[in-house]
Amino acid sequence: MLADFFNINAFLRGISNYAWWQIALELLLIGLVVYWVVRFLRGTRGARMLRGIAFVLISLYLIVGLLAEQLGLGRLQFLYEKFLLFASFAIIVAFQPELRRALMRLSETLPLFRRSPEVLEDVEALVEAATFLSRRKIGAVLAIERDTPLTSMAEDNGTPIDARLTADLLNTIFWPNSPLHDLGVIVIGGRIAYAGVQFPMAEVGELERELGARHRAAVGMSQDSDAVLLVVSEETGDVSIAERGQLIRKLTPDGLRGLLLELLGGDGDRGSLRRAA
Repeated sequence: MLADFFNINAFLRGISNYAWWQIALELLLIGLVVYWVVRFLRGTRGARMLRGIAFVLISLYLIVGLLAEQLGLGRLQFLYEKFLLFASFAIIVAFQPELRRALMRLSETLPLFRRSPEVLEDVEALVEAATFLSRRKIGAVLAIERDTPLTSMAEDNGTPIDARLTADLLNTIFWPNSPLHDLGVIVIGGRIAYAGVQFPMAEVGELERELGARHRAAVGMSQDSDAVLLVVSEETGDVSIAERGQLIRKLTPDGLRGLLLELLGGDGDRGSLRRAA
């Protein structure tokens, strides 16, 4: 009974009927689920709203259950339980991007779905292009595909390129006044797959006011996929990386190289040996 839940003595007596290891296992499982949910929501667009909705629904459930038990309002409790069922479906629809990212992160933790491609040449080309564009304050934003396919997004509004990833080609695409320089580039499997792609924008207020449309597009794209986004600021020439909704700014060439190797699955030591050679 719900009323017994608020009776500490009855609650403790009920716990004493179970083996201690069963209680510990149940608490551990509950804690892991809560930790995982909080972790994947951190930094996502709907995190605060979803936490607020969950708090309100749980609080109302306890209040309605208590009132129904004490005042005999069984119909009220029945109606609220049906409302919770409807709200569950509504939450799934409203927070579909967050749930998709949660499933995506879960798949990345399974060894079966992990991959470790050879990315050293790609990273060197990206660093060379970013350094060139940064020195000349030429704006650029590009997405490097990992596990989440980006083809469907690019096919809607991008221009197919399908060329080997090179610094010279990236510099040509982003050169001022070229037809494709304003929008984003998608890199898939070591090739420049699409250019002129419109990336989804991060919501207003999620970034510093000094950051412009390219940074908003990079963060928005990183929120909707597991891609690694490389951004070069047209105003300052700063080089940044966006990943999972987080933006790392003002990277040096060496810092950019190390971060890309880490995020794309390369080997930092092998990269150092290559550079030394």
